[in-house]
Amino acid sequence: MKRTFIVAALLLNLSLVACGGGGGASTTIDVTMTDFQFQPSQFTVPAGQEITFKSSNNGAVVHNFVIMNLDTSAGDFFDEEDVPNVYWETELQPGGSVTTTFTAPTEPGEYQIICRTEGHIVSGMTARLTVVPPEQ
Repeated sequence: MKRTFIVAALLLNLSLVACGGGGGASTTIDVTMTDFQFQPSQFTVPAGQEITFKSSNNGAVVHNFVIMNLDTSAGDFFDEEDVPNVYWETELQPGGSVTTTFTAPTEPGEYQIICRTEGHIVSGMTARLTVVPPEQ
C-alpha cells in the first residue's frame, strides 16, 4: 500500500511538470519585490512578444525592476554609466503595485535583472530573464 502511494505521488508530480509546472516561456511576469530580493528570481519569455508585467513592492523602500541589455551587467552598483545598458525598467514605491506591458527583447539569451536602489545589487537583489525563440 505504501509503495502504491509513493508511485502515485511520483506520477502526479511528473504530470504536473508536463503540464507547465516546469517553467516554460510565458507572456506574463508576476513578481513580488521585498527588501533585497525578487520572488521569483527567474523568468522565461518568448522573444519579441508583448509581456504583461505584474508586480508589488512589499518592501520598506523604493524598488526597481531593471532589465539590462544582453551581455551587459551593472556589476555591484548601478551608476550613470549603466543607464545606456538598460533595456526596460519600472519603479515601485513601498506598498505599491503595477500592471503594465513591454516588448521582450528580440534576441534570445540571458538578461540580468537588478534593483538599482543603492546597495541592493550587492545585497543580492538580482534576477535572470531568459529570452527564448517564440514558438513557431
